[in-house]
Amino acid sequence: MHSLFYVIFHPLKTLNLWLEDDPNASIVDVLYLFTMFSAFGIWLVFDRYQKAVNSAVPFRYPAPEAADPNWHSRVIPNANLRSHLQDPDLLPLQSGGVDDYITCFDPANNLHITSVFADDAPSIEAKIRRAKNAQIKWCETSFAERRRVMRSLLKWLVENQELCARVACRDTGKTLIDAAMGEILTTCSKLEWLINHGERALRTETRYSNLMLSYKKSQVIYEPKGVVSAIVSWNYPLHNAWSPILASIFAGNAIVLKASEHVAWSTEWFVGAIHKCLEDLGYDADIIQTVCCWPDQAEALTKSPLIKHITFIGSEEVGRKVAIAATEHLTPVTLELGGKDPAIILPDTDLDKWISIWMRGIFQNSGQNCIGIERLIVHSEQYEELYNLLTDRAAKLRFGSVLAPTREGYINTVDCGSMISNDKFGALEALIFQAQEEGARVDVGGKELLHTSCEGRSFFQATVVGDVKPNSRIAQVELFAPVALLIRYDDIDEAITIANGTRYGLGASVFGPHQDLCLEVAKELHCGMVSINDFGVFYVSLQDLPFGGTKASGYGRFGGPEGLRALTNPKAIIVDRWPSFVQTKIPKVLDYPIRSLARSWDFVSGLVTLLYADSYRARFNGLLQLSRASRR
Repeated sequence: MHSLFYVIFHPLKTLNLWLEDDPNASIVDVLYLFTMFSAFGIWLVFDRYQKAVNSAVPFRYPAPEAADPNWHSRVIPNANLRSHLQDPDLLPLQSGGVDDYITCFDPANNLHITSVFADDAPSIEAKIRRAKNAQIKWCETSFAERRRVMRSLLKWLVENQELCARVACRDTGKTLIDAAMGEILTTCSKLEWLINHGERALRTETRYSNLMLSYKKSQVIYEPKGVVSAIVSWNYPLHNAWSPILASIFAGNAIVLKASEHVAWSTEWFVGAIHKCLEDLGYDADIIQTVCCWPDQAEALTKSPLIKHITFIGSEEVGRKVAIAATEHLTPVTLELGGKDPAIILPDTDLDKWISIWMRGIFQNSGQNCIGIERLIVHSEQYEELYNLLTDRAAKLRFGSVLAPTREGYINTVDCGSMISNDKFGALEALIFQAQEEGARVDVGGKELLHTSCEGRSFFQATVVGDVKPNSRIAQVELFAPVALLIRYDDIDEAITIANGTRYGLGASVFGPHQDLCLEVAKELHCGMVSINDFGVFYVSLQDLPFGGTKASGYGRFGGPEGLRALTNPKAIIVDRWPSFVQTKIPKVLDYPIRSLARSWDFVSGLVTLLYADSYRARFNGLLQLSRASRR
């Protein structure tokens, strides 16, 4: 320890090294001090250079007027995506045929936001070509340059998180808290993962060799595919747009993003922020193209020979059509489809401890969550207690719009926002009624909520359905609504059977007092992801994990190294380890034209025995056989 302190503080002794009477003065002290300060100076210069070339670049991007809580617009009666057909005044002043537009509106307040042009096949093809041309130069960028783009976007998103949340709220009717957790937090986590770990996932890898080819070395490189596509859902317009864009451009690709018609306005603005970032950093923003079209025009994207990969997030019905269309050019597809995620609550679980997580898992984003909890599978002994807890808390949930103007200010204290539309309310109410006819219990909710202060007609009551039969219709189809289903079980094997008893297999949760037992149950579930004593954390915060499901929930993965590599072309390359000394040569006994089939067979047979026999004696015999065959 004394020596350590001496080394650290040794330069201090040189303060008096020029004193003639100092017997300890030495040129070594001068050199030591000079070296230390020189090294420190070099480090400062290097650090400043790294910050100059790698640090986030701030940029400005104007806020849309509609994100202002005090913004006013025309209220559209019975608003829908085709409202411009009934009211041509909703169209821009210079517009073509009315069928080529999409009406954008706030579903919580029915306020008209804008009407956007709906892309047709020629415009989609033109955007794909622009992306292809821009990708040629973008794929030459280094990982350091791509990380700088990610850092700049992360800085902007953190600094503008409230604005981004309000934009998402305006276009979907969700609450600020739902936007913060489902849009901002997840996207920041995605950016952080790409910055810290993205290069490692795509870095050239060295692979193992074997004895026969020990003089070779092999590697796998991950090349950009070119132009990829993402067709995404409307429930999280910021994250669903940014997530595939960030992964695609980090992998060196260009991307054509097809946004849902329901969130055309917000998606255009969110993607515009990435465009502005790229332009300010000196890159061609054409590597990102946004398409918004009606479904009958989507095949211009899914059947394009220029698209090299498709990521689809949406319903099973549409996902099947995308997969079929992609076979036109054998385009690989990643499908993230519906889910009917269960939460198994094991016996003796502390219900009071976890009730808040279950409430969030069920009612976040008004139930419009692909990995939301749709089925609570609870032991019979704890069923009544859980049912009472849920109904009590669900009855107290407040619905409304955080952007509806109020005298006190724009932030209304609401727990749940509106749904994206009321198109499926009739079917949802019918399912709940059918469940009641089969013996289910509904004491809270069950129908559309006619809001007293919001003009929108897209609110549905928080609903708890008890005593649901596992095979009933409502327990088998995805609801995507603020509806909790409670299903009883008597033993753990029955709970696992119920959990696995749907066509879906996206995510799941297991809750219980004993983590080892929870883990055993989790391994028996037929799904892509499981949280133990938690909900949805396999995606919300842990971006290093693959995201996706099994069965009718789709195939392929996005997120994590698996998702990033899916956007690349893995290329295997093998070279000589010592090219000047050893290279592959064809033995004479195997060279064409083969002179003796018997000798050739003995040679190959001996080689196989030498390399792969399970005993040393057999391998030695194989060596002798190989030697004899080569000398004949």
